[in-house]
Amino acid sequence: MPRTVRIEYPGAFYHVMCRGDRGEAVFRDDGDRLTFLKTLSETCSRTGWRVHAYVLMSNHYHLLIETPEANLVAGMKWMQGTYTQRFNTRHRVRGHLFQGRYRAIPVQSDEPEYLRLVSAYIHANPVRAGLLKEAKEFFGYRWSSLPAFTGQARLADWLVRRQVFEACGIVREGRKSRQAYRSLMVERMRDILNEQGRKESEATWNDLRRGWCVGGAEFRDWLLDRVGERLKGRRRESYRGENLFRHDDRTAESLLLAGLKALGLALGAVQAMKKSAPEKQALLWLVKTKTVVGDEWVVARLNGGHRSNVSRAVRAFSPPADRKRKVLARKLHICTD
Repeated sequence: MPRTVRIEYPGAFYHVMCRGDRGEAVFRDDGDRLTFLKTLSETCSRTGWRVHAYVLMSNHYHLLIETPEANLVAGMKWMQGTYTQRFNTRHRVRGHLFQGRYRAIPVQSDEPEYLRLVSAYIHANPVRAGLLKEAKEFFGYRWSSLPAFTGQARLADWLVRRQVFEACGIVREGRKSRQAYRSLMVERMRDILNEQGRKESEATWNDLRRGWCVGGAEFRDWLLDRVGERLKGRRRESYRGENLFRHDDRTAESLLLAGLKALGLALGAVQAMKKSAPEKQALLWLVKTKTVVGDEWVVARLNGGHRSNVSRAVRAFSPPADRKRKVLARKLHICTD
């Protein structure tokens, strides 16, 4: 059976979900959940993604993400692969963690009803699963973006609530907007806990789970046109279109050149340095944490030796411990402003 086409375009919104292999847990404890959120944060830094809603359950997760650049596939590959490595290391296991391919359903973002539908589905997931029965539990569930939306938790740099608020008809900023969203979600929770309301909600959400996109007829037609263009004469090509995205190897090259300029160094001089030289580590750290290129690309370009030196460089600058590395990090931050 052929694999589903990944539809990528700048400014796309997706409802992304993935379950554990054989239905097993992908989050065994809170440590795993914190690790996943850290990995998601790093993915956003590397790819420019914005997260508009999320929830972590025991054996799956849901995300509503926006990709300002057409880099869903590259970002998901890095995020799930990195989290799997961290999970396996933490629990001393090996093998696959996730079940097959993740689902990434395009969502029409210029019509408010669709963002409202998907975000409510994501935030209400713990209630639908029967984990939460009261409003206090609902808004106190740590592993969801809901507490940040209602002012009960800090809003992460990579988490955006404005579009969801606007989709719900909430245009005011500040405390009143958070209170208004809380009221809307209380109503949603009551609908789910009410038998009749749950039946009506499930009918809508079944369509959401089974569909290949979330949007109107014109949006579906537009996506189908893009699929047709992507497949026409391109069977052997990547689904990444023209492969000209800011976070691929071409951008890594541009970022590397900008870093060299910021440090006042020539590429040849850095390549000749020791593997542990702070300047070389700084450039390894810059490229590795701000793009999705592989370790092989970075060490080859900078003569960095074994790929394990990339991890050492990232650790040395996350955050930088000594004065020299702090100065280098400040200089390189200019490249990503």
